[in-house]
Amino acid sequence: MLTQKQRDLLILIDKRIQAVGVPPSYDEMKDSLGLASKSGIHRLISALEERGFIRRLPNKARALEVLKLPEGYSSDSALTPVAANDTYEIPFVGKIAAGLPIAAIEDTHNLMAVPPSMMGNGDHYALEVEGESMIEAGIMDGDIVVIRKANTARNNEIVVALVDQDEATLKRIYRTGNEVELIAENKDFPTKTYGPDRVEVQGVLVGLVRSYQ
Repeated sequence: MLTQKQRDLLILIDKRIQAVGVPPSYDEMKDSLGLASKSGIHRLISALEERGFIRRLPNKARALEVLKLPEGYSSDSALTPVAANDTYEIPFVGKIAAGLPIAAIEDTHNLMAVPPSMMGNGDHYALEVEGESMIEAGIMDGDIVVIRKANTARNNEIVVALVDQDEATLKRIYRTGNEVELIAENKDFPTKTYGPDRVEVQGVLVGLVRSYQ
């Protein structure tokens, strides 16, 4: 028999793995369960492991495998969900270049779960990063970025920019007079400068999800 906290944590881990392929971080687990410290999460995970519900995978950071679920709950069911503010589902709409611009974002309307700490007012969507031009901002090839929809941005914000209505890229934006600079965060990639009518802001970066597998 699981305690309520053990059950909630197990369902949280399973839901996140099903959604994005990686379990939540210990900080996300702590916040979702309303615990004061990560030591409580360590104890819950140890208890779930001892009871055969999960397995820690060796040589992988933060890697957990769900072996079985609580009675009456399955990954496809809505029975006994975790707290309603645990995650939000937002559209996952394809890849975005962190390098040379690629074709405009493909709207696939898949959904992915993200923690509420990444969410604010407005609509959001997620994109997979392709390329290395933003690595000095901590954004790596294969990362998932969470974007708040917007058509304006402040100087030095990282944005999804649509160039010439055809090519989308993730860059830091800076407007100077009648020019718009799209700035890479990698010394090997040059800053690109465009006329203001050639660049359209599609959203502002608000969060990042990374798999450590």
